[in-house]
Amino acid sequence: MRALVLVMSLACVIHPREAASQSLTAEAAVTGGYSTDDLAAAAAQLRAFGETKGAWRFFGELSWAGRSRDDVESDAFGAAYPYGKRLDVIEAYGERLLRPGGAIVDVRGGRFRPPFGISSGSDHAYWGFLRPPAIRYAEFLVVSNTFLEHGVSVLAGVPKLTVEAAVGAPADVGDHGRRGGADALVRVQGYAGRFIAGISYMRTSPIETAAIAPGRATFTGIDARWMSGGVQLRGEWVDGQPFDFATSTGWYADVIVHRTHMGPVTAIARFERLDREGLNEAAGEYLSRETLGARVRVSEGLSLTVNVLHQSGDPRYRPNALDVAVTWSVRSR
Repeated sequence: MRALVLVMSLACVIHPREAASQSLTAEAAVTGGYSTDDLAAAAAQLRAFGETKGAWRFFGELSWAGRSRDDVESDAFGAAYPYGKRLDVIEAYGERLLRPGGAIVDVRGGRFRPPFGISSGSDHAYWGFLRPPAIRYAEFLVVSNTFLEHGVSVLAGVPKLTVEAAVGAPADVGDHGRRGGADALVRVQGYAGRFIAGISYMRTSPIETAAIAPGRATFTGIDARWMSGGVQLRGEWVDGQPFDFATSTGWYADVIVHRTHMGPVTAIARFERLDREGLNEAAGEYLSRETLGARVRVSEGLSLTVNVLHQSGDPRYRPNALDVAVTWSVRSR
């Protein structure tokens, strides 16, 4: 709780400014929620970003989050941040964008989310989903939204087609982090009209210890997004091995709708499945889940999110769940 108070105190006293030397924007968000998985949660994030006079862009984010119970098997509220009751530095990096001869070159260094698939924190935390896709939850030993890298990435290409490569070492947050070692990631992304698609490859260290999870973890992913008239369709497919002699294959598809006549309501739906072999037998061989919900802007900076879920396959998880959260956020320039 002290950490939560600290984050919010910083949010109240920070004074973003624009001057000749730099621009700075600060954001803060506080969330409280309850799930019929028999747990409550609270979280706060504080982030700052901007650009220096030398055209270097910077981004930093702190997070504190905790749940009322640690003895319940649930991924509720874990969409993008860990709930370990610790103050974590999520991202802290600088980057420089260059445009030589109409091309794009972006160099980034520091602490950042690995560029694998649909990976940014905002993509998973603020659209109305209160749980991560199963293929992006660390406890399921796949790619995780709590993976972080200490390293360098370079993106190059033209506006419609880019290639990004990153090297670094695991710097994960949460209770299920990868062991030490070197990482390598490659991502190719292109777009045409309203359609964006990408292919990603990651070679990294497994989440568990070497005695439990020998070898290396490798994953290949395909992601796609299409947007038009207030409707967004997006999804990912991931296949690979979390360690030697084990496999994980899964996908999810999201529908996000916010049309003008819907006023403050954004409707969401998710369909997903994860199949696994050679892992913990208690977890079952698959997890299938359907999610329906909505995010409602109650007032300026205040929103209500409701998710209803049905899931099957993993005996540790209840077949039905209701998640509700209220978020207050503020931005200052």
